[in-house]
Amino acid sequence: MIDPVSLHLVLFALATTPAKKVDETAIAQKIKEGDHDAFKDFYDLHYDSLFRFLVSKNTSPEAAKDLIQKAFIYIWEHRQRIDPQKSLRAYIFQIAYTRMLNLHRDNKKFDIEEAVPEQHTSHTPEDSARANDLKRLIDQAIEDMPEKRGTVFQLCFIEDFTYKEAAEALEVSPKTIENHMGLALKDMRKYLQTFHDY
Repeated sequence: MIDPVSLHLVLFALATTPAKKVDETAIAQKIKEGDHDAFKDFYDLHYDSLFRFLVSKNTSPEAAKDLIQKAFIYIWEHRQRIDPQKSLRAYIFQIAYTRMLNLHRDNKKFDIEEAVPEQHTSHTPEDSARANDLKRLIDQAIEDMPEKRGTVFQLCFIEDFTYKEAAEALEVSPKTIENHMGLALKDMRKYLQTFHDY
């Protein structure tokens, strides 16, 4: 039987990852060929997760929207260079992440006052309070991790990237991603044990 901590973590992951699975290779090929509908589908599929990711890295919502727009424009303008055998999702995250790092470096300050808008559900107030507590705990755990480890955890666990996709997005080896995830899961278990005891 699954323990309550693991169950909460699984439910959180399911609530924050996109339900729609698509053939990314086919979409990448169509975008490369100039298919506007495929590009719109790709945009719709990944905009929200990119936004959540950038805001979770202390990027203001306005700046995140701007970075995302520029990343998608870059993909479209350079579509002839797309390799359909590589993850286009990892590529768009890599572009947005790199631009975010440049923005933070240039501005030398972070906007941490803004939060991601809450999603409305039909849970009871008690369920919502417990879910909010869990989300705060997970956010705190990620924040307390070294930056690269927290980023890897967000990509692989929350955004459902494969290790290969995360490695492409962060320009490191899959083994490095695996090591970061091992340490991140250890960190997360410690935090979730507190939640379980609560």
